[in-house]
Amino acid sequence: MPSVMRRYAGGEGRFGRPSGHDDPDLEAPVVLMVSGGADSTALLVLAATSTLDIDDGRGPARIARERLHVLHVNHCLRGLDAEEDEEFVCELSARYGIPCTIRRVDIASRTRQAREMGDTIGGNVENAGREARYAAATDLANQLAHECGVPRSAARILTAHTADDRAETFFMNAIRGAGPAGLSSIPRRRNRIVRPLIDMTHDELCDLLRMRGIVWREDDTNRDTRHLRAFVRHELMPVARGRNPKVAASLATTCDLLSDEDAFLSQLSARAYRDLVRREGEGVVALDAARLAASEVALARRVVRRALLRACPGARLEARHVAQVLRLVAAGRGSCTVPVDVDVRVEFGLLIVRAPTACEGVSAWLEVPGAIELPSGERLLAQLASVPQGSRAPEVARAHGREWEGRSVLLDAAASGVDAVLGGRLWVDGVQPGDVMCPLGMHGQSKKLSDLLAEAHVPVADRRTVPIVRTSPTGHVVWVAGIRADERARVTAETHVMLELTLA
Repeated sequence: MPSVMRRYAGGEGRFGRPSGHDDPDLEAPVVLMVSGGADSTALLVLAATSTLDIDDGRGPARIARERLHVLHVNHCLRGLDAEEDEEFVCELSARYGIPCTIRRVDIASRTRQAREMGDTIGGNVENAGREARYAAATDLANQLAHECGVPRSAARILTAHTADDRAETFFMNAIRGAGPAGLSSIPRRRNRIVRPLIDMTHDELCDLLRMRGIVWREDDTNRDTRHLRAFVRHELMPVARGRNPKVAASLATTCDLLSDEDAFLSQLSARAYRDLVRREGEGVVALDAARLAASEVALARRVVRRALLRACPGARLEARHVAQVLRLVAAGRGSCTVPVDVDVRVEFGLLIVRAPTACEGVSAWLEVPGAIELPSGERLLAQLASVPQGSRAPEVARAHGREWEGRSVLLDAAASGVDAVLGGRLWVDGVQPGDVMCPLGMHGQSKKLSDLLAEAHVPVADRRTVPIVRTSPTGHVVWVAGIRADERARVTAETHVMLELTLA
């Protein structure tokens, strides 16, 4: 079933921009994520009738009714019960005059497809449902902010997470195995997502609804202890409360402490990452392996994790993957593969992290004069140049090479297969098996390109991206870009027209 979105006006309110405010934060939309359960029902009621702290600098305050908008996501998993949840949320929203948007997502179909693709995380119903809810909330907040004429960042998305949810998530992450970030549990705020009920318990919210005579919906699947959250909620939490009736409040304090310390370590690790990075491009990160090995292990773990996620955003990492990389760093050599086929190597003093989508080499004709774009984002340029009047061509070529530090060379145009008047074209590709050349300065001796690149300390995984300029697809090498020119194309005293190749 495809995703379906419906919007209900709800009472008298069509979402619009309130008058009399100059602060966009006081005009921005506030999206309430409401499932129909007790907690989210209480969120809707409190947002409409009381004060909430939505972390906009005002503290606990009333939210203008015209800013509120309810979102209900129907996962299409529970048949008639799901339809009745949807109807309940629509009616409750209308009672308080709040517009309501219904989003229907076929979670069963999504998880089935994910499992067929081998994605165990995406194939989990709870994870798929959570991702669908937040994606729908983000889309709606962006749309409403646009309609309202305010920056997207000013919008708020409110969820009904409570102190109990936070305690349950703490235990869930501890059972799975997590670091400080996971044990920090549910944050009070993450970007535009705010949880104003995080210090209240589920029982307190239920009592509030009973006092007001408001009913709510119950989801029987929340009692299925085969799911980890239900197990923690119905099996583990009662035992913990037996020893400490205020365990939720105690764990909230623990989570706040861990969150603060995690934020501090994140700042330190970001600074360390910037100091250690030696190369960073699409799908590739290189770090100073020796300095990383000398770093405090708490920072080193975070730096490695950051490098893996920079190279392959969205990779599902576990502590064992980071530990595997750190073992390579400590050894000073070796390679391994972490999830999503990310290649990790330590060689030539660098930790190289390369995603499977990292740029490959190029295969293209280079017109002379002309230029081509390389997958790395660099450009390879070619042009013809005359020897300056009164100058000796070999001296000009040597001075040019020193000035450009190998990033540009002057070669003999004719020896490179380029017509001195009409120009021509050269073939550019990557290293091929068995490639040899006569490196400039070795007086005609040949050398394998693989050996040349190794001596230049080019990591194995990077060698296929080094541009090799040839006279033709089957012709001899003219220049290993940025590394060495070929002796056969060198400028001599008889050279009249030079070929200038530049890697920029």
